[in-house]
Amino acid sequence: MKHCVSKPHRLARLLCFTFLLTTVLVTNGHTAELKPDAAANKMEHSAAYQWLDILLEASAQDVERIGARPTILSRQMAIPVTAAFDAWAAYDEKAVGTRLGGQLRRPAAERTQQNKETAIAFAMYRTLIDQLPFQREYIDGEMRRLGYDPTNESLDVTTPEGIGNRCAQEVLAYRHADGANQLGNESGSDGTPYADYTMYRPVNPVDSVIDADRWQPLPFADGKGGTIYPGFLTPHWYRVLPFAIESSEQFRAEPPPLVGSPEMQEQVDECIRFNCNLTVEQKAIVEFMRDGPRSTGQSGHWLRFAQAVSRRDKNNLDQDVKLFFTVGNTALDAFIAAWDSKRYYDTSRPWTLIRLYYADKMIRGWAGPGKGVIAIKGNQWLPYSPATFVTPPFPGYVSGHSTVSSACATILKLFEGADEFTYVEHRRAGALTESDFECLDMQKVDGKHLTASGKELSCDVDLPIRSFTEAAEMAGIS
Repeated sequence: MKHCVSKPHRLARLLCFTFLLTTVLVTNGHTAELKPDAAANKMEHSAAYQWLDILLEASAQDVERIGARPTILSRQMAIPVTAAFDAWAAYDEKAVGTRLGGQLRRPAAERTQQNKETAIAFAMYRTLIDQLPFQREYIDGEMRRLGYDPTNESLDVTTPEGIGNRCAQEVLAYRHADGANQLGNESGSDGTPYADYTMYRPVNPVDSVIDADRWQPLPFADGKGGTIYPGFLTPHWYRVLPFAIESSEQFRAEPPPLVGSPEMQEQVDECIRFNCNLTVEQKAIVEFMRDGPRSTGQSGHWLRFAQAVSRRDKNNLDQDVKLFFTVGNTALDAFIAAWDSKRYYDTSRPWTLIRLYYADKMIRGWAGPGKGVIAIKGNQWLPYSPATFVTPPFPGYVSGHSTVSSACATILKLFEGADEFTYVEHRRAGALTESDFECLDMQKVDGKHLTASGKELSCDVDLPIRSFTEAAEMAGIS
């Protein structure tokens, strides 16, 4: 079961140190050099930053098309930033690529800003159209807008176009056989991209609980007046090849508390207390970390935080390439590690457990959009979330939000040499869950409107995030 306020998992912290050591080896000690580059792009943001913008927008468009799939998104983001790193490495004095090492290194005279940008563009473009084929029209348009020819498929590694295309080719060939089943060709698969091939079946049916310690598919509104029961998202993800950790089970979490134990009772009660005392600020945090209908998952969230670091520090191209590569692959590995524990323990989520523990007993809880907090039966308990996305469709332990956020926070702290972030997010609380209601209605208690010290209640919230660690702790609340 996911804690209502989760502390960062030990596995996340451990895998970060493993990842950082690998990154240092890949860049041959070059990662820590954050000195300004006289040849930096004269634009406001580097080419790597602009291509990350394109990646995040294309990912958001794909989420609108098919829904949020955080595990798949993490891989779809890690692949392009890895190919971009490999292409950039060919024009760096020390860095080595992830697939071909230093084989593609170009002579010093060719290590120009323009060549780096061109190689990165083709590496990003080729991997993006592979990972997000339904967004090709948008990606093609961005490629042309930046002045490149998307039809150039040259593999001539004496040119930056060829370097970019070759790096993309190598990374994609490796990742097409990494266990994610992108091509739907794994033995046991039904042929659908990313389909499970491990024969997972939930122990509990949708309408009853056979084993309360095991996961149960939960009802979602389909937005059309009906109900759907999404299955476990990518239950095979523990089989995906990680970037830096040795295997998905390397940092497997300790067993969770079982139903009937004092620890589980404490966690169930903690969720109930948290749910019935949500402040405007806490609702804003929940929705901020959830990201909404165009959610790019925790990987996209932390890559956006990396962009904020880039803006703050006025990063050049070299720094941005390494930063985005590091954060993207940390998120990938964290998801793989988290999914190992999710699949191994296959635990229930709070929705199932609270309804089981309290059933017909009266508890206090959030009653739904615009209804505030009232006394409800335990079997009516709801998390603070839209009916179309009641809770993430996979086991609760370990928390993917907490694991990925803790991992990315730690790697950013190590990469930057400090925990300071100084970021402010402006949100309107309830925009995703209670958008049709005024703030006073959202915060009703027993049907009564409340105000703070006689002041008008506002749902416009500034969320100051003073450190990477604080950002990770916010994910635990969500």
